[in-house]
Parts: sequence; C-alpha cells; structure tokens
Amino acid sequence: MSVLTPLLLRGLTGSARRLAMPRAQVHSKPPREQLGTMDVAIGLTSCFLCVFLPAGWVLSHLESYKKRE
Repeated sequence: MSVLTPLLLRGLTGSARRLAMPRAQVHSKPPREQLGTMDVAIGLTSCFLCVFLPAGWVLSHLESYKKRE
C-alpha cells in the first residue's frame, strides 16, 4: 500500500463529512387499539401461506421441472 493512499482517501471523503445531513424526525405513539389474538393469528397464517405455499409447490414438483421435454 502506498504512503499516499491514506492522504488520497482522506481527501476524497473529507468533503462528504462536512455536508450537513438533516436528521429524520420520527415520533411514535401508542397504538389506538390493541391487536387481538385472532388478528395476529390471521396475519401470521397469511404470511406463512404466502411465503411457504409457493416454495412447497416448487419443491414438490422439482422432479417434473428437471425433465427435458
């Protein structure tokens, strides 16, 4: 590694450090109403089905996809 590499890198990143970046103003409030057990169960079941059902379909039909027609 060259002796000039740290100086070059410092010169390239120096202008980026001086830029003023606005900070995001994120405020959170408590939920208006709590989620019930049934709401959570329906949400988790739908996420599970949307992710694993297509993957299971592909894996179960993998041998037919390998065959050349």
